[in-house]
Amino acid sequence: MSKKFALFLPLILLFAIVLSVLIATSIGVVSIPLENVWQVILAKAGFYDDVIISHIFDLTIWELRLPRIVMSLLAGASLAICGAVFQAVFRNPICDPYILGISSGASLGAAIAFILGWDLLFFGITIPALITGLLTLFVIVGVSKIGKNRNTQTLLLAGIAVNFLISAVITLLIVVNQKELSKIIFWTMGSFATVTWYDIAFLLPIMGLTIFPLFYYAKDLNIMQLGSDTAKSLGVNTERVTMTVLLFSSLLIACVVSICGVIGFIGLIIPHIVRLIFGNNNRRLFLYSLFFGAFFMLFADTLARTIALPSELPVGSITAIAGAPYFIFLLLKNKK
Repeated sequence: MSKKFALFLPLILLFAIVLSVLIATSIGVVSIPLENVWQVILAKAGFYDDVIISHIFDLTIWELRLPRIVMSLLAGASLAICGAVFQAVFRNPICDPYILGISSGASLGAAIAFILGWDLLFFGITIPALITGLLTLFVIVGVSKIGKNRNTQTLLLAGIAVNFLISAVITLLIVVNQKELSKIIFWTMGSFATVTWYDIAFLLPIMGLTIFPLFYYAKDLNIMQLGSDTAKSLGVNTERVTMTVLLFSSLLIACVVSICGVIGFIGLIIPHIVRLIFGNNNRRLFLYSLFFGAFFMLFADTLARTIALPSELPVGSITAIAGAPYFIFLLLKNKK
């Protein structure tokens, strides 16, 4: 890839995403011309004062479609870069952001919120899911630090064990509380249907706070691909780098899951595709995972809300349909 093309590629991808947002906003139960979409967005930004806009178009675009579209971009970008981080840390191309069980912890908080009726309160299920997701992370890190053997494999095994335990607890809660079964199952499959601008305002600063250190440690993660001993000899504090990037990425995962539910395969397939195109340099991998993850999630959510009109499918089902065959392909390729 030439340097000139590499310089303009992020701008090209950004333009493609903006165009995709406009097209996705115009599609739905109520079809809206692109001209009206553009007018509503510019009017909200203060560029149009005298233009007459249909109240139905204004409500549909600004209150219903744009929040979920923006959230799908942010969630896709977040899950993709976290997947790239986990694959770099564990040096395994088939790792995903949920491998440590953070999503199960958030799902436990969501299930408890549904059962107690907290989903009807102002904080909904976001805060309980975020709290239990972060508590799960602290438990996993605490368990992994017991004893002398403190490496990424111990952390991974601790995450798998806690993940199974929490999944069993969620199953028991569902069996005991059949009334909330449909809500819990739909949430665990992921959806942007109830997203508001407040959710975006909640996620955006956390996303900015967490992504910066991931890019900062990208060079150290590149060196760590040579092996822990080699990285230590080159002056990299492998344990500190590992724990830092995992903590920040897990915080971001917990926030996304607490708002949107569990949406699988984005963090698995997007970094792998980006790696095949742009190579193993984590700086490029992280950057382009943001763009490709955002675009893929926007495409999946647009399909989820339009493919079965007037009904809506969980976006996690769309990503699973796309991701599962690719995951099988990776397994077969690694086996060969």
